[in-house]
Amino acid sequence: MHDNLYTPRPEHKFSFGLWTVGNRGRDPFGDAVRPPVKPNDLVRLIAEVGAWGVNLHDNDLVPIDASAIDRDRIVREFKNTCANQGVVTSMVSANLFFDPIFRDGAFTSNDPAVRAYALQKTLRAMDLGAELGAKTYVIWGGREGTETDACRRPDEAIARLRDAINYVCEYNLANKYGYRIALEAKPNEPRGDTYFPTTGAYLGFIDSLAHADMVGVNPEVAHEHMAGLNITHAVAQAWEAGKLFHIDLNDQVIGRYDQDFRFASANPKAAFFLVKFLEDVGYDNPRHFDAHAYRTEDNEGVKDFARGCMRNYLVLKEKALCWNADAEIQEILTEISSARPGVPTVEKFRESHAKELLGYRFDRDQIGMRRLPYERLDQLTIDILLGVRGRRSTVNSG
Repeated sequence: MHDNLYTPRPEHKFSFGLWTVGNRGRDPFGDAVRPPVKPNDLVRLIAEVGAWGVNLHDNDLVPIDASAIDRDRIVREFKNTCANQGVVTSMVSANLFFDPIFRDGAFTSNDPAVRAYALQKTLRAMDLGAELGAKTYVIWGGREGTETDACRRPDEAIARLRDAINYVCEYNLANKYGYRIALEAKPNEPRGDTYFPTTGAYLGFIDSLAHADMVGVNPEVAHEHMAGLNITHAVAQAWEAGKLFHIDLNDQVIGRYDQDFRFASANPKAAFFLVKFLEDVGYDNPRHFDAHAYRTEDNEGVKDFARGCMRNYLVLKEKALCWNADAEIQEILTEISSARPGVPTVEKFRESHAKELLGYRFDRDQIGMRRLPYERLDQLTIDILLGVRGRRSTVNSG
């Protein structure tokens, strides 16, 4: 039974980036430990482990200096491989952080030529994604930041970014690509500070865009955790605003550098509440694993890593079903949320309601006596996560 529950299926919309399963284990202190794997072979790997989709930056697939002929050949072969393997290209992005030209940013750079090149590269990446059938375009400002605010006023950087995204939206409309544009936040690294460091910052920014309806966010677990924030809260804010277009799943020890661990491997309780939220609200966009295998692994270990990401999500999905079906948990939730007889509740504004509310005398002492058994509620959650409590044990204990 469990093997079936934890087997990835297309409806789960699990995806991996070419840069994730293709990560060679290089870090600032050490060179690559795994041999390079060609994009078409990475698609075969993704298909072998049971994933639904592949994501890519433009230069993950097409070298930055490729000729038009080589570009078309590479794309044609990649499309054929994806079709043969039953893998969907679900998201694309432009790499605006690796090449030295972007050392001081892309869309926010002080150099007008850099900003124009970044826009050209983005439009070409959109063309590429449309040719591959992608419907989500992610913008991550990896170098959009600073080490010293002496270099530019931050409001000028914001205005430059707004102009670029407005242009991208117009290009999307002009070409009828149908992209949903998702903005991805990160507090720092590789820059000392990054503009728009959190998902919430981008949610506030989106309303200032010319085509705000076209633009949402792509929260990443590790990026919110780097700032010591609660990823489920960020995702919930995006969902409630109708802006959760994509999500990057991985894991991260709070406050560390961007570790990109296997999903749910560092903070399983935080991952549980994230999965529970996504499943409870019916999130149906791609579930992308933006993580990579440990540097100790060979290419077989990369497969173990990829399988582990998907398995952990599905295990936590089942745990969420157990949590929702647990009679004691539901009894506690009902108890702490129930209305009090005769006591006003919050409604939409009506003059009569406001008059009633202003005239009511609340008994603060009596209201404050309601027990809030959150210790018990959290321990029941831990019991479920540790496998000592589940739907069967709950029924038997009833």
